[in-house]
Amino acid sequence: MGLLDDTHPGWAAQWGLAGAFWGLVGVLGLLLYAVVRLTDVVVAGLDYDWQWQHVAVALANTVFMAWSEGLRGFQRSFSPRVAARLGWLRRHPSPMRVGLAPLFVMGYFQAGRRRMIGIYALTVGIVVLIVAVHALPQPWRAALDIGVVIGLSWGVVSTLVFAWLAFTNPDFAVDPDVP
Repeated sequence: MGLLDDTHPGWAAQWGLAGAFWGLVGVLGLLLYAVVRLTDVVVAGLDYDWQWQHVAVALANTVFMAWSEGLRGFQRSFSPRVAARLGWLRRHPSPMRVGLAPLFVMGYFQAGRRRMIGIYALTVGIVVLIVAVHALPQPWRAALDIGVVIGLSWGVVSTLVFAWLAFTNPDFAVDPDVP
């Protein structure tokens, strides 16, 4: 008999709520950390002499990242799935899921095979892009990072909205993709 078995339903509810909170705080912390770090890069890039091509790349990349990362990536896919997995974790806590809640709600484990392949491939792709963009000189780096800041900020807001919906709307019907 453990803390999370059926003989201690109050404990399970508390662990589930703690796990959901930890999962949400962990995901938002990761996103906000990136927003703050990249905002510093963008602000530093404003000290450089921007030419028309830098402005054009910044504008085009901002629109592209708002659409691809913000709307398609976060609002239509990642954020609703994170919220659904937060709700599922709240109702089905386990020591591993609660302890690793941010990783669980992002889909790094105990998700469908396709989702897990996607999240790991996306992570590798993001790391490669971070390394490549980090090697660029200013103001090119700022011109690209401003779009990422917009997309990640959209992700923070959409994750908060969907988490709110998952916990307040009994009709929230997004599949948590838990096998």
